[in-house]
Amino acid sequence: MNNPPTTEPVDHETEHYAHDVSNHVRGYLLVGATLLVCTGLTVFLSYVNFGSQKANIAVAMVLATFKAGLVAYIFMHLSAEKKLIYRVLVFTGIFVFALFWLTYLAWYDPITH
Repeated sequence: MNNPPTTEPVDHETEHYAHDVSNHVRGYLLVGATLLVCTGLTVFLSYVNFGSQKANIAVAMVLATFKAGLVAYIFMHLSAEKKLIYRVLVFTGIFVFALFWLTYLAWYDPITH
């Protein structure tokens, strides 16, 4: 009469897992609070006139980039990644910046205006 293997963790495994989770939960709550504050700041800044619509968009994009980076770094666990992922992210960031720059240049295209 063989007993089926149990999937319940051993006590020392449970203790280690609980310790790791408590460290992550505190970080997640801190990041969540930071994102809430940044969202409130985004709403507040949406009522501020920075002189032009382009300046308003630039301020909103900077704040949105900070929030997206924070989410990627913490919730997507990029803080524990290898160097290769950062090389890919730098390339992606340069590519996105180039696309934003092309959009910016299109606003001043004399052919369409």
